[in-house]
Amino acid sequence: MAKVVLVSAVALIDRDGRVLVAQRPEGKSMAGLWEFPGGKVEEGETPEAALIRELHEELGIDTWASCLAPLTFASHGYESFHLLMPLFACRKWEGVPRPKEGQVLKWVAPRDLKSLPMPPADIPLIPILRDWL
Repeated sequence: MAKVVLVSAVALIDRDGRVLVAQRPEGKSMAGLWEFPGGKVEEGETPEAALIRELHEELGIDTWASCLAPLTFASHGYESFHLLMPLFACRKWEGVPRPKEGQVLKWVAPRDLKSLPMPPADIPLIPILRDWL
């Protein structure tokens, strides 16, 4: 049985209803693909705490658990592991998102997400996000 990896992700939504996506930098697995910000949930951490930490580390912004609304999740089998990824929606944070880890950032209308190359686990999240917004 494949190892289950828990990764927490967020749809940061700006005042215009656009969603922030990040392009995976060269040298990382799935480089060049666009994804929702987030990262691996560490041992003893909640998905919300992982997102708060990751958003600070990756984008230099701060948010709170009360601002993270559970939206949906992805469950996807990759070759060497199974990904379980809750997706939260967030409309409130402090700071301006900036790429701190070599990634490229882009604000995208939900209807345009399908035109971006994304990891297989992220693709089923697009219609849910589009319909919700």
